[in-house]
Amino acid sequence: MRRISKLTRVAVGVASLGLVATACGGTSSDSGDSDSNDKGLAIAYDVGGKGDQSFNDAAYAGLTKAKDEFGYKTADIEPTEGETDADKEQRLASLAKQGYNPVIGVGFAYTPAMKAVASKYPKTTFGIVDSVVEGKNVASLVFAEEQASYLAGVAAAKATKTNVVGFVGGVDVPLIHKFEAGYKQGVQDTNSKVKVLSQYLTQTAEEGGFSSPDKGKAAAEGQIEKKADVLYAAAGLSGQGVIEAAAKAKVWAIGVDSDQYKQAALAPYKNYILTSALKDVGGSVYALSKSVHDDKPLSGIQTFDLKVNGVGLAESNPEYAKVAGLQDAVNKAKQEIIDGKIKVNTE
Repeated sequence: MRRISKLTRVAVGVASLGLVATACGGTSSDSGDSDSNDKGLAIAYDVGGKGDQSFNDAAYAGLTKAKDEFGYKTADIEPTEGETDADKEQRLASLAKQGYNPVIGVGFAYTPAMKAVASKYPKTTFGIVDSVVEGKNVASLVFAEEQASYLAGVAAAKATKTNVVGFVGGVDVPLIHKFEAGYKQGVQDTNSKVKVLSQYLTQTAEEGGFSSPDKGKAAAEGQIEKKADVLYAAAGLSGQGVIEAAAKAKVWAIGVDSDQYKQAALAPYKNYILTSALKDVGGSVYALSKSVHDDKPLSGIQTFDLKVNGVGLAESNPEYAKVAGLQDAVNKAKQEIIDGKIKVNTE
């Protein structure tokens, strides 16, 4: 029977990674012997790798915070193009054998590999982001993406002048359906006259849906031609292309996962990034790290939602506060979701 846990409000901070649960340590050895013990945290990136200004970079922020506070060694490993589940399995096993603890797979693509590896290294704590994997030594770090996306939808409905907004999903998979469902509901609940255009870039991650800014740019340009003036992308690295297209057309973009208004690589387009639907991947990485460091490793499902500030909406762009009625509408919707008055769709 897996343990299901919801972190307390002080455990997660979207903007600051200010959690009560911190970095790592513990003994990292398999049923045999590891090459060394207590090296600290290791993360294995999802498609797009470090530098995506979004999902993977959020995970890296958590690793950096843990490393700075605890002074131990860390590792962050890039994916390879066209890799198989066996490649991911080998990567996770290698990190565990080297003595890293915890070992975190960033993204649902690590699900098969995590299932195969975790039981072989029972003294190592594993984490997986955006998926649920059974195991006494596995923490499933999952998020209420639909809640943050609902708030993004509220913002889009308030900001649009054409009554047409867009959604660009990287890959047509259940996880990204959650983003789309929440966004559409937020738009429609706020203004039923607003039309939502939706497009998925690819059917599989291997086709580049999360790693192709050019695909994102082309999709955004198509939606802009159809009068969309607010574009929300849940597409990893491909989302940079959506933001670029929005800025070129001088319409609003809504970022995802990280506060993309603050990302250095997106600085040329920042004035057109109205807000971002935040997902505290870094906080979850940090939380699991600290639990191992404190010799109280988390396991089971760890849920990061609005109640614990595990998801949210960025307010960094000064223009966000200038859109008539936007801030009040978002704050009201957020509280009603927390109070259970609004049930957000996941599909």
